[in-house]
Amino acid sequence: MDSEKLQENIIKKDQTLSNRHIDLDPAGYFLIKIDHNKQTIIVEHFMNNIDNEGYALDPITNEPIKCDSNIRRKHNLIFRGQSAKEVGILITEKRNDLISKLEHALYLGRELQKAEQCLIEQSTYIQD
Repeated sequence: MDSEKLQENIIKKDQTLSNRHIDLDPAGYFLIKIDHNKQTIIVEHFMNNIDNEGYALDPITNEPIKCDSNIRRKHNLIFRGQSAKEVGILITEKRNDLISKLEHALYLGRELQKAEQCLIEQSTYIQD
């Protein structure tokens, strides 16, 4: 199989996997950004509560968090670094209470690696 066909297969499989149901991590969630001017990966951690149906609730209002809302939430913590490894170590070795699900840790590692690659390539990063 040539590399182009392999890449197509990987993209197709990843898209399918991205659409599966996942349970949210009750320890919170992360939003990842990159700042090309400062050559930095920025990771914001947000707290949330999970209701019996699996929906994320705002810890202040206890209302479901809407993905399309214009309401800006305040992050709980912020981490900055130039590499996926640097930020990952800050999150997991400095704090051990921000990730409670193994699949969340794996997801975060993949996204940090993707953000690092976009930082190096000066391309746009879009979190999955």
